[in-house]
Amino acid sequence: MIDLFSFDFMQNALFASVLVSVICGVIGTLIVINRMVFIAGGIAHGSYGGIGLALYFGIAPMLGASLFALFLGLLIAYITHQNSTRIDSLIGVIWAFGMALGIIMTDLTPGYNVDLMSYLFGAILSVSNEDLYGMSGVFALVLAFALLFYKQLLAMSFDAQFAKLRGVNVTLLYFGLVLMTALGVVIIIRAVGLILVIALLTIPPYIAEKMTNSMGSMMLISSFLSVLFCAIGLILSSFFNLSAGASIIMVGSISFFIQFLYSKWRAPN
Repeated sequence: MIDLFSFDFMQNALFASVLVSVICGVIGTLIVINRMVFIAGGIAHGSYGGIGLALYFGIAPMLGASLFALFLGLLIAYITHQNSTRIDSLIGVIWAFGMALGIIMTDLTPGYNVDLMSYLFGAILSVSNEDLYGMSGVFALVLAFALLFYKQLLAMSFDAQFAKLRGVNVTLLYFGLVLMTALGVVIIIRAVGLILVIALLTIPPYIAEKMTNSMGSMMLISSFLSVLFCAIGLILSSFFNLSAGASIIMVGSISFFIQFLYSKWRAPN
């Protein structure tokens, strides 16, 4: 098993797993606490439009996805902040628009030879050094955002009205959180794909939430669980020749069901 991680591609995958896991632990905790999972899903699936546009105009697909995800993040943040009714329908429309745009632009791209399945289901075993640089940049941004604004994020997450009374600029903080979510989502897509991104964002924080009452501890436990899921998933995918992204999510899902059943068994009758 040790020999397995002597290969460069496995070392890159493991390093990417750590970066992605911390991003998931921090951003996932915040979106779960703030009930923003559907917003993250809308950005994730809508960002496929950026991949289609990037292919059509001949630029890097992940760059196109990042820029488009930031645009969608700003749009969704504005809509959800201004209008609290029918949010699910509005995000659903944006979700569908992004996916449709991506498919149409891909169809219009002459002679494209990009493996689109890697963006749908992830390709962590083919992560390049350039991908690691991008992941490291987003990792640093997310970590800096969480550390600099931890107290404000904590106040907004548990009582936004009280946070406003305490002088916290909730609007600006909310926009910042959505933009960090957009960047994080695109990076996670590289690992597990846009189909599975929400699972990696939500499963570790959900399990961590049952183990602690502290937001900071929840972030740390979520990050550790994500690293564990990724490492086990990578090993299983290598031994059994399975999709790495799907293997990671399967490990996380089984862990979720075990924790759920255990909590039900331990609950008083």
